[in-house]
Amino acid sequence: MAGFTERDKALFPLKGIGSVVEIFKNQLESNFEPDLTLLSIIAGAVENTLTCRSTRIMQVPEQMSLPIIELATIETLYHKFHAVLNGSVDVSDHKNKPCTRELIKKVSDIIWSTLTRSYYKDRAHLQSLYSLMTGNKLDCFGVAFAVVAGCQALGFADVHLALSEDHAWVVFGEHGTETAEVTWHGKGNEDKRGQEIGKGVSARSWLYVNNKPVVCTRAMEVVALVSAINPSLDATHDASEVATLQQELLWLLYDLGHLSRYPMAIGNLGDLEEIAPTPGRVPCSVLFQEAILSSRTYYNNQHVYPYTYQGGYFYRNKMYKEAFESWANGSDVIRSYNYSRDDEEIYKEFLEIANELIPYIMKIESSGFSANTILKKPECFANLLRFYDGICQWEEGSATPVLHIGWAKPLVNTISKFDADVRAQVNIVCEAEPVNEDKSINKTNGNSVNCFNNNNYCISEEPKNKTGDQETKENLHPSIEALTAGCSEKILNPEYLLQGGGSPFMGGDEEKTNGMSPSTSKVQEKKEIIEKEEEKPIDIPDKSKPTIILHSQKMKELKGLLLAEKLNTHAISLHLTAQSQVQIGKKSRGEDGNVRPKRTRRE
Repeated sequence: MAGFTERDKALFPLKGIGSVVEIFKNQLESNFEPDLTLLSIIAGAVENTLTCRSTRIMQVPEQMSLPIIELATIETLYHKFHAVLNGSVDVSDHKNKPCTRELIKKVSDIIWSTLTRSYYKDRAHLQSLYSLMTGNKLDCFGVAFAVVAGCQALGFADVHLALSEDHAWVVFGEHGTETAEVTWHGKGNEDKRGQEIGKGVSARSWLYVNNKPVVCTRAMEVVALVSAINPSLDATHDASEVATLQQELLWLLYDLGHLSRYPMAIGNLGDLEEIAPTPGRVPCSVLFQEAILSSRTYYNNQHVYPYTYQGGYFYRNKMYKEAFESWANGSDVIRSYNYSRDDEEIYKEFLEIANELIPYIMKIESSGFSANTILKKPECFANLLRFYDGICQWEEGSATPVLHIGWAKPLVNTISKFDADVRAQVNIVCEAEPVNEDKSINKTNGNSVNCFNNNNYCISEEPKNKTGDQETKENLHPSIEALTAGCSEKILNPEYLLQGGGSPFMGGDEEKTNGMSPSTSKVQEKKEIIEKEEEKPIDIPDKSKPTIILHSQKMKELKGLLLAEKLNTHAISLHLTAQSQVQIGKKSRGEDGNVRPKRTRRE
C-alpha cells in the first residue's frame, strides 16, 4: 500500500477541499494500493469535525468551511490503528500467503473489542476509522471496512469488501471465493463473525442480493468509503462543505472508471448532482440511468435501489408517469427474493412508496381536470399492478408475510381513482407456467407496458386460451353459478337457505323454463355461449394496449375484481391480506443452485 508519501505530506495542513481531493488522487494513481486506513481517517476527520454537535450549534450550513487538518493529527491516528493490530495479531507465519478465515475472525474480534457498547449502531457519522480511533464507535459498514483496512495493514492483499444494498462482509482467498461475516445485522447475530455468508433460506433474502454483491477492488473500496460519507447535520440540513467534498471525490472516482461497477455509488452521485449540478457534467437523470445499467450489466439486475433512486428523482420533479414505471421496475427485482425480517430497509422503502408517495400522486392528479393526468393513462394503471404484483410475489414462499391491511387500504384507494374504461384498456395476462428462474433481460418488443426497463416480464399478445372470466366460472359447480347469476336479479328465499327446501329465489316455483328454474336456464345458456366462443378463432388483443403479466397468486386471482366496472374494494382488501395465500403452490427460489453504506435520504 502507498501509505504516507512525501508528496502527500507536502499537502498538509489540509485547508480546503482541493487538497483533500489531491491526496485521494495521489493515492489512486500511485503504483501501490491506495491506503484505506489513511483515506478513511482523513475523510472521517472532515465529516466528523463539520457535523459534530458543537459545530451545529455554532454555525449554519451556509457559513461552514473546511477545518484545518494537521499532519500530526492524522499520523497519530494512523499509527494508533496499526499499533492495535500489530500488537494483537502475529502474521509472521502467514507472509506471502492468502489470508485465512481464522485471521479474519481474529481481526474482526479485535475491532469489536475496541467498540463501546453504549451507542446506537445505526447513528450517522460512525462509518470511518476516524470515528473508531477517536470515539470507539462504528456502524455495521464501518466494522466491515475496518476489517478490510486492518487486513491490508497486516499485508494481506486478498481480503476485499463485499457489499449488498444493506449489508457488508468480506471475500478472501487465493481466488477470492471465500466469504466471511464480520459484522452484525440485527440483534443476536454477533456470533456469526467468521462464518460464511448466508446460505439456504437467508441467501434468497434481499440482504444477500442472490449472491450478486458488489465485490470491491482496492479502488472500489475507496469508492465505498467516499459513498458512505454522510453530510447530514440533522433531518433537514446538510453540511454543504461535506456534501461538496463527497461530490468532488465521487467525480474523481467516476473519471478514473471506479464507479462503473458500483450502482449505489452512481446513485449517490446522482442525488448530489440533483441538489447541486456541476457545470459541464452529465445530468443526474443520466447518472440514475447509468446506475440501472450497471446493475443489469454486472449484477443480473438484482439491485433494487437504482430504480428507487430514479423513481425518487421522477417523483420530486413531478414526472409521475415515469416514477410509476421506475417503481414497478424495482418491484420486478424484489419479486425474485423471499422476504425475511432482515430486509427491513427495503420493506420500509416499498412501504413509503405504496403508502405515502403513490397516494400523494393520486391526490394531486385527481384534484384537477388535466387531460394529461396519469389517471387517464392505462400504462400507469398497468405499472401500478406490476408494482403490487412484485410485492405479492416477494411474499410468496417467505416465512414472514409482507402485506397487511396497511398496504391494502392505499392500494384499493389508488385503484379506485382509475375509471373502469381506463382499467379496461389494460391487457392483463395471468402467468400459467412457473416463472423462469433465469431473470436475464430479454430484448424489448415494443408492444408491452413492461418493455421500458425491466422487460423480462412482458409479452406482446394474449395467450390463446379462455378469458379470465371464463376460467373462473369454469371451476364453479353449476348450482353455485346459478345462485351467483341469480343474486343480481332475484331475492333469495329464506326457506331455501335455512332448510334447503323450495326454490332458491322468491317466486321461483312459479317460473319454469323447459323444466328448469330461470337461473338454471341461464347457466345452460351461458355454457352454450362459451362452447360457441371456444370454436371461434382467438383474436389477438389490440397491440396498442399495454399488457401486463401477473405472476403472483394473489394478483392473478384478483384479475376479475381489478377489471370490474364497479370495484369491490372490500373483497380486494380481504384477498390481499389473506395469509393463506402466501404458501400456495410456491417453489422456493434458488433451490436449483442457481451493508450497503447507509444511504442518506435527500428527498
